[in-house]
Amino acid sequence: MKVKKTWRILLAVACLGAAFLLFSRFAPVGSAVQTLETTSMKTGDAMVEVRLPAALSAKAAAGKTYFDAVCASCHGANAAGQDGIAPPLVHKIYEPSHHGDAAFLVAVRDGARQHHWSFGSMLPVEQKLTDGEIASIILYVRELQRENGIM
Repeated sequence: MKVKKTWRILLAVACLGAAFLLFSRFAPVGSAVQTLETTSMKTGDAMVEVRLPAALSAKAAAGKTYFDAVCASCHGANAAGQDGIAPPLVHKIYEPSHHGDAAFLVAVRDGARQHHWSFGSMLPVEQKLTDGEIASIILYVRELQRENGIM
């Protein structure tokens, strides 16, 4: 009897997990919660002011090079975002406890469904980046965030 009950519980958990995955993957993109006031900005303006660290680690400096080449066209110089284009990554929404490094990795590879901002969903990055290059970009963003009090 215990085995039968265990299987039922496992089946229920598996069904709930599958339902969650399907919903999160195919749910319609609804209105996002936008936390910055952007009505006075022009499209393309930086959305936040970013303080730069006095120095970056060697790996983060390499990440800045990759970021500038691949990410800055949307997320702006120094990850300050661009009004009407893409959000700032130097923002409390992207602190490590809310969007861990794996979330950045998945967003680069697979894109990300709109959920905090009203920019629309992020498409996967077209340029192929290695795991090491992506890790360098993430480290660069994290060092910018720390300098700006986002931990």
